[in-house]
Amino acid sequence: MPNLDVKIPPMGESITSGILAKWHVKDGDVVKKEQALFELETDKITSESTAEAAGKITLKAAAGDEVKIGQVVAQIDTAVTAAAAAPAEAPAKAPAEAKPKAPAAEPAPAARAAEFQISDLKSQIKTSAAMVAAPTKKSQVSNLKPEITPPAGARQTRRKLTPLRQRIAERLVAAQHEAAMLTTFNEVDMSAIMAIRAKYQEDFVKKNGVKLGFMSFFVKAVVSALKEVPAINAQLDGDTLIENHYYDIGVAVSTERGLMVPVIRDCATLGMAAIEKAIAEAAARARDGKITLTDLEGGVFTITNGGTFGSLLSTPIINPPQSAILGMHTIQERPVALNGQVVIRPMMYVALSYDHRTVDGREAVTFLVKVKQALEDPARLLLSA
Repeated sequence: MPNLDVKIPPMGESITSGILAKWHVKDGDVVKKEQALFELETDKITSESTAEAAGKITLKAAAGDEVKIGQVVAQIDTAVTAAAAAPAEAPAKAPAEAKPKAPAAEPAPAARAAEFQISDLKSQIKTSAAMVAAPTKKSQVSNLKPEITPPAGARQTRRKLTPLRQRIAERLVAAQHEAAMLTTFNEVDMSAIMAIRAKYQEDFVKKNGVKLGFMSFFVKAVVSALKEVPAINAQLDGDTLIENHYYDIGVAVSTERGLMVPVIRDCATLGMAAIEKAIAEAAARARDGKITLTDLEGGVFTITNGGTFGSLLSTPIINPPQSAILGMHTIQERPVALNGQVVIRPMMYVALSYDHRTVDGREAVTFLVKVKQALEDPARLLLSA
């Protein structure tokens, strides 16, 4: 019968292996063409593989196995169709017969284990009591230690880090070890942006099919500030300083597998709606395991939003080889002084972590102030969109 090999697909020149994270089908299932088969997790991305043809699948590897690029992990028998594989109708049930009375059930394994532990504990108590009652030297008494060990797995779960999680850990540690990283802070009055969103949200959704979020304002503000402070849009390559003249902005996305940073291309030429659509599509691909290496490469600056989880303030870590990263945080109503009056305003702390090897403090502070000014006067961002 014709068999089609299901192989681990190439993922890029630098990727030679990965972990078969999850099967979406079971051994012997009849699959359809382009049906999702498995998820492959590498040190850079997690991707989903689909069936090239319909048929009955036989699995050749288990979830959790380390597999190499090009390895056969399953075979599809294309001669078997869904109709042929459908189970035959169950025969009519025979008249019910009197069931013999079941013998008294033995205690379940867990119950027997509990009885054994109780019995063993009683024995330990008796032994300990006898030892205490017996004449003992002082040194012997001081050396007595309880030997109670919790059942295996009751208090801990151990599992190996996934390749992606290992890679994230390596990059974060390397960023802190290799970069001279500092963080500067400021706060933004979000009143103007919130007013624009409230006033135009309905029309924006009708026209563009996507909501007007906060992130598009931040992306446009960052692009504007990068143009005014080009030192932020640079990176080190050994002893060479590379100055970038394009604006591909990475937007951090939290997924079940870890943090990913898909890159939104040419943000200087995109309007607010195009940015919102690009972010939504990239985030969906990341969470569905359909992100590609191309989606993650080439960013010049990163924005991360800890505010979605309630973070009030943090110091984000640079995404190498970039020179800086902007951290957004939760919006919180706070009293602020405005024109000699104490008023309540929706405020957000923002943080810029930067590599002091390429960026001076003056440039970092100026950049963050430019971002703040653009966000507090967003009309010009909309006009330039």
